[in-house]
Amino acid sequence: MGLASRTTKQNELADAVELMKEYPTVAVAGLEKVRAAQLQELRRRFRGQMVLKALKNTIAKRALEKADRGMDKLAEHISGQNVLLFAKENPFRVTRLLEQSKVKVAAKAGDISPTDVVIPSGNTGLPPGPVISEFTDVGIQTRIESGSVWIVRDTVVARKGEAISPRVAIVLSRLGIKPIEAGLAVKAAYSDNLVLSQEQLRLDLDDVRARFQRGYSNAFTLAVNAGYATPETVPRLLARAFHDAYALGLQAAYPSPDLIKDLLLYAHLQAVAVKARVIGPTEPQAAPAGERKVEKGEAKTAEEPKKTGEVGLAALFG
Repeated sequence: MGLASRTTKQNELADAVELMKEYPTVAVAGLEKVRAAQLQELRRRFRGQMVLKALKNTIAKRALEKADRGMDKLAEHISGQNVLLFAKENPFRVTRLLEQSKVKVAAKAGDISPTDVVIPSGNTGLPPGPVISEFTDVGIQTRIESGSVWIVRDTVVARKGEAISPRVAIVLSRLGIKPIEAGLAVKAAYSDNLVLSQEQLRLDLDDVRARFQRGYSNAFTLAVNAGYATPETVPRLLARAFHDAYALGLQAAYPSPDLIKDLLLYAHLQAVAVKARVIGPTEPQAAPAGERKVEKGEAKTAEEPKKTGEVGLAALFG
């Protein structure tokens, strides 16, 4: 090993140790199909937020051991091609920034599909020829229309987690479909004397938001029921206290300015109810038996007085 090479490695080691002391978050990220040009673009994009160092694994592990901040456990995650990240942001924020910075690239044979790869139906814009047999080999039905190859229906050519076959890679390339994500993927991160794994760093933000909302709702309900005054609960506590005092005042018939109208109304309703129970409902008197009721506007007939007189004489003379 030449003197210049040894000096370069020592400088890289010293720089990495200093960065580990300066930045609160240190992460190990895997280079997933990241080319040199893309790594430079990431350095430019995150300038001021984090520092990216592509070191040999032996130098990176030695730097973690020398930092003496409990980072040596990060060395367990260094394998393959890696880059060390030094950031002032928390590790969850760093992980999310890197996920958002990933780009789509063309698939190669052997690449693992991150999702189900679907070839959509429609016009491919390709002329008929050998491409038809290429589509047929991967299970894609086609037809010829207006001098172009059309795909009959949406077709899944690779499942999530499966390796992409050479034939599928060729078809995807012809159609310009780029299913592979290229970018930095955090393997583990150190912060506040803790080493967090990849699974712990990838958060479902919708789930986290829902948990916070449930926690806030439960805490708010508990504080209100306990009568614990906070800026958030005071309006609800005052409203509840007013309601309870109002109900108590009505029950006690306390004649305050706020209650007098309701008390008078309540007394009126009680008086009406008592009157109805004592007197009872008034009903129209029924007509005597055998007498026909005279409708309004109808005159009595001339025979009625005569019949009345006859009944009276019979009563007198037997």
